[in-house]
Amino acid sequence: VQLQASGGGLVQNGGFLRISCAASGRTSRRYIMSWFRQPPGKEREFVSGISWNGDSTRYVDSVKGRFIISIDNAKNTVYLQMNSLKPEDTALYYCAFDVNWRPIRSYESAYNYWGQGTQVTVSS
Repeated sequence: VQLQASGGGLVQNGGFLRISCAASGRTSRRYIMSWFRQPPGKEREFVSGISWNGDSTRYVDSVKGRFIISIDNAKNTVYLQMNSLKPEDTALYYCAFDVNWRPIRSYESAYNYWGQGTQVTVSS
């Protein structure tokens, strides 16, 4: 499975941005796709995840009410709509793919494949 993330960029405090991640190759029929992020000088952290059919989602508390995850399973593409962005959202955002259909995990070792990352920078 290959993951291609796109859509990052520079945005002002309070602005919005949508990033996407397309999965290709031998994807499983049922899977989980998630977003993690790594702020400068910090460890990578879970942001949000979604099941293959969109029925299950999960968010870290710091983005609840601001970020919305969605999926187009015909295209094997996951989106993260990020609203009311804050400088602390600045990070390299990675998409990750779990080949198993199970409750969305927030730890890195649950994921089998990773994208290359897309930079999101929020200016103050």
